[in-house]
Amino acid sequence: MRIALGGILHETSTCVQTQTTIRDFEFDRGIIRGDDLLQRFRGTNVCTGGFIDGADEVGFEPVPLLRAAAFPGGLIVREDYEAIKQELLDRLAAAETEGGPVDGVLLDLHGAMVVDGIDDGDGDVIAAIRSAIGPERPIVVTQDLHGNHTRHRVDQSDVLVGFDTFPHVDMAERGLEAAQLIARIVRGEIRPEMAIHQLPMFWSTVRQVTAHPPMNAVIERLHETEQQPKILTATVSTGFPWADVPEVGSSVIVVTDGDQELAQQTADEFGKWIWERRETWFAPPVTVRDALAEGERIGRHPIILADHTDNTGGGSPGDSTEVLRTMLELELEDALLLYMVDPDVARQAHEAGVGQRISVSLGGKSDPVQGPPVTAEAEVVAVSNGDFAYDGPMLAGLTGNMGTSAWLRIGGVSVVVVCAREQPFDTAFARSLGIDCHSMKYIAVKSAAHFRAAFEPIAGSILNVDAAGIHTHVFKDLPFHKRTRPVFPVEIDGKG
Repeated sequence: MRIALGGILHETSTCVQTQTTIRDFEFDRGIIRGDDLLQRFRGTNVCTGGFIDGADEVGFEPVPLLRAAAFPGGLIVREDYEAIKQELLDRLAAAETEGGPVDGVLLDLHGAMVVDGIDDGDGDVIAAIRSAIGPERPIVVTQDLHGNHTRHRVDQSDVLVGFDTFPHVDMAERGLEAAQLIARIVRGEIRPEMAIHQLPMFWSTVRQVTAHPPMNAVIERLHETEQQPKILTATVSTGFPWADVPEVGSSVIVVTDGDQELAQQTADEFGKWIWERRETWFAPPVTVRDALAEGERIGRHPIILADHTDNTGGGSPGDSTEVLRTMLELELEDALLLYMVDPDVARQAHEAGVGQRISVSLGGKSDPVQGPPVTAEAEVVAVSNGDFAYDGPMLAGLTGNMGTSAWLRIGGVSVVVVCAREQPFDTAFARSLGIDCHSMKYIAVKSAAHFRAAFEPIAGSILNVDAAGIHTHVFKDLPFHKRTRPVFPVEIDGKG
């Protein structure tokens, strides 16, 4: 049994003005080709790592094609996307010429990829592979919890397997599940039928953390659903509101063994259960000062503020300044901001050197919505070329590069200034600069929830804040032109 492995991954924000180019795909985890894919991702917590584990477990020959991943950002340039997709198809054709037809294809995709001129980038990739291998051979796809799933991609694939966790600590596990399923399909043990129930709903990020209420109830029901007779797998997607596409929103997908009616009925029932509780999945905005006050009321440190409106992991610029400005105005001590994206200041710190004091105009350079720069005198405490290795539960086994970086201290507030738009998945990069996160009383992270996997064990309290930023969670303020239906909580209220 020969199973091809490949993928093109991107979470695309149409709210930002920057474009995603082939250079973004080539950076860091980038474009990995052929046998290098097996070496790079074996034993890692990504879906492709799970595919490789599955090949070992169930005994199929993995045929590595290409895996291209770019950090979340703006619309993908059409020409660059087409070049990557064509290389994926060319490598599939070459693999079949050399070793004979593959028995199926495993695709590691995201679910919220948007290309200039293609609203459903993931569906376009799946359809291209379907055209290449025909209707009989299976395509099994892994997808992020934050996919805007479409009927098109459901029609073009045999099975979609979505993440069960946020933060995403089960990526390799879902890849393994996908590998097990495709092997069973090829062997004729199962005949998957898939259905989708789309929900006209935007799901607040703070209500999506799968280990805590209320989201844990959704995951419990999901796992109960998967235990029912004939159910092969089920997925709940909370969607990605910052993509202006027609089918933006949440969804439920159910895959059964040979029973399309059961798949649709189960998806509809699960979707109705979620919809009837829609107010549960919405959280009103919280200001920075109110969050700090609540943290002090709780009285445990460090108080961690999640600046989810500038979550670089969703494509935001990473240079909003309200949280930093508030920390300075309140004269906080033992405070830390991870990370401020400002290449100019990072290079300025490197040129000055450790121990020097520099005048900085920090952050606030990408868009007026992100707030004005913070002007201050800063001490250069440490500098780095940005190389480090993840060791937290989410991306353990992979390396990262933050680019030219520096640890600056402004009064009692420390700021890690970087060039790369990467959210702090764990504490590894901070430690590489000599920062002990455990010793801080206040930590602000430009992340929505992924930081929790590593920071939750040390946190006194965690509060998501709605500072000024492009990725506002006041959903009515998001720019939409292509959305084809009213959604909760914008046009539809809790009783609508």
